[in-house]
Amino acid sequence: MSIQKEFVLRYRVDGHVRFEIPAQICHVDVTRVVTDSISKIEGVYKVNLYRSQQKLSIRFNESVCDFKSLAKQLFSVLAELEENGDLKPKPVSKSILWKEKIQSRLDDFKVTRWAKEKFGDAKETVQAAKIITRLGMKQPKAFMNDPEKAIVDFLNDILVLFLVKLHWNDITQHWLIKPLKHRYEWMALFYMFFLLVRSRKKNRAEEKS
Repeated sequence: MSIQKEFVLRYRVDGHVRFEIPAQICHVDVTRVVTDSISKIEGVYKVNLYRSQQKLSIRFNESVCDFKSLAKQLFSVLAELEENGDLKPKPVSKSILWKEKIQSRLDDFKVTRWAKEKFGDAKETVQAAKIITRLGMKQPKAFMNDPEKAIVDFLNDILVLFLVKLHWNDITQHWLIKPLKHRYEWMALFYMFFLLVRSRKKNRAEEKS
């Protein structure tokens, strides 16, 4: 059975997939070859292989490489590596095995750190939402005059916050580096802020009148 068929998709969202992988891929020399080869796929910007858990995590830019294209290229890379014999683990010394155990512990630590980072992201989002809520509560007059409009403005603030948070990694790692390539994304971002600012100016003008 080809090695590709032993990769089982366990998780998938836009820009992120996670596979359960065979133990053969988790040898230290094979792991390095596999991760380096996957990292060369256009659109892929982060590859993590957790040997102790037999998991492979790939993060990619959907606008450059969608899931179907990623899967096709991934299986092509694995087939080429298997054909070249790069997936066959080489005999290792005891010192290397010891280093591998240490690396395995580090991988476990990284998973824990990832969980903490995700918790921190969620906490930051909640705190930001609280700040927006407090700012909105400082204008009770606007809420009393038009509750529906005040609620819509609040939801718009939350939506903008969520969209920026969602695309922050792409903004810092791709859009800023290649602005012309991602010019349509920048146009959409600027237009979103333009609408938000215009809405705020309109609201202030109405309040003064």
